Amino acid sequence: MNAASSPKNLARPPGLETAALLLVSARPRQWVKNLLVYFPFAFTLNQVWVLEVPGQALALLGRCTLAFLLLCAVSSAVYLVNDYMDRDQDRSHPRKRHRPIASGRLQPSVALAAAGVLASVGVGLSFLLTPAFGGVVALYLALMLVYSVLFKHVVLIDVLTIGAGFVLRAVAGAVVIAAPISPWLYVVTGLGALFLGFGKRRSETTNSSGQAATQRPSLEHYTPALLDQLIGIVAPCALLAYMLYTFTGKNLPENNAMMLTIPFVAYGLFRYLYLIHRTPLGERPEDALLDPPLLITGVLWLATASAVLFYYR
Repeated sequence: MNAASSPKNLARPPGLETAALLLVSARPRQWVKNLLVYFPFAFTLNQVWVLEVPGQALALLGRCTLAFLLLCAVSSAVYLVNDYMDRDQDRSHPRKRHRPIASGRLQPSVALAAAGVLASVGVGLSFLLTPAFGGVVALYLALMLVYSVLFKHVVLIDVLTIGAGFVLRAVAGAVVIAAPISPWLYVVTGLGALFLGFGKRRSETTNSSGQAATQRPSLEHYTPALLDQLIGIVAPCALLAYMLYTFTGKNLPENNAMMLTIPFVAYGLFRYLYLIHRTPLGERPEDALLDPPLLITGVLWLATASAVLFYYR
């Protein structure tokens, strides 16, 4: 074998290697969280202002898709900054130590430069799409950066900040299509996000092998018993809030047919609780949400809700 065909020379070019590491650090698996921007669109498809204008639904879907892509760019910038800030703690984590920055494969300066570009482009284009959407995205970016630097180390505030980030995603989806923002959007999304956040902290605490404080300082103040109590408060509140929404929310069918979706939401909560207690997926909500029974339940919920909205519009 000559030098030109040796494995060393067949390695990926440095530029492509850096791009691949940046993509990994951008955490594309977590972009699923940004799908929340489509929810306001899905729940306005039965509205007169959408149905009576030819092509309006398609145009709004296009705006939501652009919003999704811009949020992915901004959230990726946040993940890069987060990995930079946590690189020392990540090295003591059995899974996170393999992240590009923590493992030393990606230079911190390159990661920060990429984060700056993604944040600037994402926020700038968001304001061009619509000023209101740009304001929400800028607020989301600022909040998540403060979280990465400060709030993630403060017990309870860390999970509340994560919940606020989910709410802002949903609000972004509403403002980008100029849809009315129902108070239930804040309540249900916020409680659901707190449920996921406390579940994540519980899994991190129980799977830390006694090194919780080293991996994440705020985990020192959490215990499984405390998190079980918090989850026990948030989970039923989330389910009750959704139940109330199905028969009191504006623009829903007057025959309360939306209540047909309650069993899917209830099962989804129960299934996620099972995953938290019986599997390590609670530490990775983006993977837990791809659990086949949970994924099927989500599809059935969306299909049922869409059918109710269309049939009884």
